[in-house]
Amino acid sequence: MKNRRQFLATTVLGGTAAFTLGGCEAPEVAEEPVESEPLFFKDTSPFITHGNTNLESRIEDLGGFITPNDQFFVRNNSRSIEVDLDTYMLEVTGDAIETPLRLSFADVLKKQSRAVYAYIECGGNQRSFFASEMGMPARGTQWGRGGVGMAIWTGVPLRNILEEAGVKENAVDVQLIGMDLESPEGGFRRPLPIEKAMDEDTILAYLMNGEDLPNDHGFPVRAIVPGWVGSSNIKWLGRIEVSSTRVWSRNNTSSYVLIGDEYPAEGESSGKVATLQSIKSVLMLPMPARLSAGAQRIRGYAYSPHAPVANVMWSEDGGGSWNQAQFIDPPIKYAWRRFEFEWTPSPGEHTLITKATDEAGNTQPDAIPHNEKGYLYNVPLRHSVQVG
Repeated sequence: MKNRRQFLATTVLGGTAAFTLGGCEAPEVAEEPVESEPLFFKDTSPFITHGNTNLESRIEDLGGFITPNDQFFVRNNSRSIEVDLDTYMLEVTGDAIETPLRLSFADVLKKQSRAVYAYIECGGNQRSFFASEMGMPARGTQWGRGGVGMAIWTGVPLRNILEEAGVKENAVDVQLIGMDLESPEGGFRRPLPIEKAMDEDTILAYLMNGEDLPNDHGFPVRAIVPGWVGSSNIKWLGRIEVSSTRVWSRNNTSSYVLIGDEYPAEGESSGKVATLQSIKSVLMLPMPARLSAGAQRIRGYAYSPHAPVANVMWSEDGGGSWNQAQFIDPPIKYAWRRFEFEWTPSPGEHTLITKATDEAGNTQPDAIPHNEKGYLYNVPLRHSVQVG
């Protein structure tokens, strides 16, 4: 079994790669992994565990602009897998391409690459707040705030691969299929509309924060679909199917679908398909938090799939009055921004709230319609803080 560095050291390539900068619910049909076999490759101790296949990051333990690979959350539909580069092939097929392709990892590395700064967030991140804040529990893994992470992803634009295969004008959907055969449908999969597939920032990544993709995060190749729910970012990518018709599969008919009175069904889906994530802000504090008396510097993350976050307001009295936070990081498309503010609270109980607005004018709403599976929760969080 070879990793990328071993592969490059023992394989003669005809050229070198050119570099330019450029959701989540518990499986319904997959069997639980055998407990005696490893479920993850990384150390799980820094995380909050949810069942056998999910690791939630602790927001209060992060703090940096980039989430370290070993602290990046994991959302799987089976155990993590290990792929042998000697036998790896990426297949591109379908009725909306001219020339089917079979690409080895060496073939992928030879192509011009692009680096994209992008956060990934599970579609069910913050699901637990439907119960605790709205009194309306939602089905699925009860994620708190840590099903999100920020990384620099390097890989090949998907559109370059599609153009090489001769994508036809009648192409409608591009379905990405993983090699995790224990997942539902014998490989986790999710279709993308051709417009999103051809976006220059939709890439097939093989580096995460300048390192080989970890096994838990899709080694050797995964999709990065900025702004879309995490289930779109297929890990261990093995097959791409380009279709001249709309593609319906488990993950856009019954899973990753907003089901409720406010979400009319579309196509063959049981509700509104979850695609774009939602604008959010979170504090880098435990929930609830305990702080000593005196001046405090409070920090947090804010992010939006629509445009860079332009403003974060904060309240110390549960939303009665608002103040403006300052940003630590510059605005970057698809990246989160850290914010901070100075606070000198009096001893006692306080409720901090933050609310983000992006450059396109989207703001966190005061309420959202309930959906059965708890996707895209983004109501400003009420953060209890005990001072003194």
